[in-house]
Amino acid sequence: MKLVIFGLTVSSSWGNGHATLWRGLLSAWTRRGHDAVFFERDVPYYACHRDLTALAGCDLVFYPDFEQARRAAADQLRDAQVAMVTSYCPDGIAAAELVLESQAELKVFYDLDTPVTLADLAAGRPVPYLGPRGLAGFDLVLSYTGGKALDELCARLGATKAAPLYGHVDPARHYPAAGGNEPAADLTYLGTYAPDRQPHVEELLFRPARLSPERQFVVGGAMYPDTMDWPLNVRHLPHVAPADHPAFFCSGLATLNVTRAAMATMGFCPSGRLFEAAACRTATITDAWEGLDRFFEPGREILVCETAAQVVDALKDRDLLQRVARAAYERALAEHTSEHRCAEMEGLFERALAGPATEEVA
Repeated sequence: MKLVIFGLTVSSSWGNGHATLWRGLLSAWTRRGHDAVFFERDVPYYACHRDLTALAGCDLVFYPDFEQARRAAADQLRDAQVAMVTSYCPDGIAAAELVLESQAELKVFYDLDTPVTLADLAAGRPVPYLGPRGLAGFDLVLSYTGGKALDELCARLGATKAAPLYGHVDPARHYPAAGGNEPAADLTYLGTYAPDRQPHVEELLFRPARLSPERQFVVGGAMYPDTMDWPLNVRHLPHVAPADHPAFFCSGLATLNVTRAAMATMGFCPSGRLFEAAACRTATITDAWEGLDRFFEPGREILVCETAAQVVDALKDRDLLQRVARAAYERALAEHTSEHRCAEMEGLFERALAGPATEEVA
């Protein structure tokens, strides 16, 4: 199959979670014998933080303006089996119009930010990557979020068929660090600053740091305000490139996951960081949200903490952290790799292309 995608970015991991996911998914897609073309608007803030310029088996097309790319995009769509537009594509509305008017056999929208999409809709805010017809006209809508979000995409945005395509990890890029060196930090956190999740970062990392001045904490991520009141034993790295993620995760006894408010409310929306840390054989401490047990078993493969005291207690139990890390590693490689998700996506495409009768039998 030939897959043509109009997305946010695959070339820069700065300030977004899309790029790393696409790199794993597209690498698996081309290994399975398929072709891919990814259209990405060439914007300054990604261009100056670009950490990938080519992806084996995938044509990466940069364009300054969608009108200038329209002819090339139309040419690629002529022989595409699958045409896809994603959430936060800066030209999502124009790209969707082009896709829906094209002769592509299967027209797909992939919402990697479903809780944000639905929250904007509920608040009466415009969704910048969706036109007035919403998701009507697409043959298939994929969602990074499962559960009740799938019903809402159909009921509120006109999707005719919605299916989950969750996060994943590429074990070729995320793996345990060699050797058995003593971790440099007690707890790490990898995440771009977001006002809605900062209260959890304060409770689950900043407060434990202040309660445990003898321990070391590291935060990696962009967009933190200059006025941020960092505890003395918290080190901040403004950006951690994907190639450095394994070393970052493995540098701590455990890593923290904090879920965006809309995603936690919706549930069934696992951060890609959960799978990355697990593949690096690093224990994860997380906030609670519905559907977590669909991906990792709380208490055995992941630790759920709601207070600073619970985090401090968890960091004292090295044996527990090591057991959790091993169990999470085994689960991630058995169920949550990019290859697994690519096979799921391929199956969804094949069933949709075969028609309703085949889907009913399946």
